Amino acid sequence: MASGRSLEPWARELLRCPVTGATLVDGVGPDGEPTLVSTDPENPLAYPVRDGIPVLLVDEGVPVGRD
Repeated sequence: MASGRSLEPWARELLRCPVTGATLVDGVGPDGEPTLVSTDPENPLAYPVRDGIPVLLVDEGVPVGRD
């Protein structure tokens, strides 16, 4: 995660997409900011990371475009 702030590995393993329950991986949003991206193959969603804190709210999930 950005700014040298990262979660402990054990805490990182607990994070899940609040919509699908899929695991989350590090990503980068269109604005270059860090995100967490759901690994759900049918409904991947990206969640913002603000000030090193993942914002895992259902309303914050943005569909990931498929190229």
